[in-house]
Amino acid sequence: MSQNNICLPYFDKLLEQFRQGDAETLQAFGRHVHWGYWENPKTADGTVSDFAAAAEQLCRRVCDAGGVKDSIRLLDAGCGFGGTVASLNERFSNMALVGINIDERQLNRARAEVEPTNSNNIEFVQGDACQLPFEDASFDVVLAVECIFHFPSRERFFQEAKRVLKPGGKLALSDFVPLPLTYQLMNFVGQVIQSPVGQTYGQVDSRFTLNDYRKLAKDTGFIVTQEEDITKQTLPTYPVVKRIFGQMGGRVDEKATAEVELASSLGLLRYLILSFQSV
Repeated sequence: MSQNNICLPYFDKLLEQFRQGDAETLQAFGRHVHWGYWENPKTADGTVSDFAAAAEQLCRRVCDAGGVKDSIRLLDAGCGFGGTVASLNERFSNMALVGINIDERQLNRARAEVEPTNSNNIEFVQGDACQLPFEDASFDVVLAVECIFHFPSRERFFQEAKRVLKPGGKLALSDFVPLPLTYQLMNFVGQVIQSPVGQTYGQVDSRFTLNDYRKLAKDTGFIVTQEEDITKQTLPTYPVVKRIFGQMGGRVDEKATAEVELASSLGLLRYLILSFQSV
């Protein structure tokens, strides 16, 4: 995929808001560009600072699912602005941290914002998560925090993750996963969600079920090590994101986020943290 073919409208808008000096949008999405996690959703206060802290907590939960520790080599696929790499850089030492993203603009911000510390090495690489430009068995952990739905193929990404992971290595990710409804209803729900969502979030495939993940893991040489449903803990994300989009004048974006909120609140779309071990 070339830079000219990238369609991520929400990143276009975020980067423009950053250029305009929008402090609230920068606080919300300048580090992490994903949903938040609240251990007790009732404690959420609707502020941007609370949301930013919750986004950091979600990042940490995915990292925990991957068994991250000091002195390993880790790949963050779909690394965005480098928030997950930054978090690991601050909390662990003697790591080789590599972030890969298809969008050079995001990587430019990551390179400018994330400086190695704690004897870590950091590299941000432009590339396709489904065609990883790395040697076989070169990573201990691969992460994909709330981005796999943008990838051209989950199957190819799993194959590539398996290839670059060392034996016994871990893959951890978070994703919006639908209930295993009938095929017709799944398609209907997907069409309802994807129409406005595509205008805001770009190409999104939200039809991959938990059973699909289990089968994919088996087919690509992984065993499932964690399946955690944190949907309820992410719900306080939606009022904050809708408000920010509304203030940006993005009524379509506000509507798109409300559609995902409705599907999540009804239990049709679950937010899962999944981890797998290469065997």
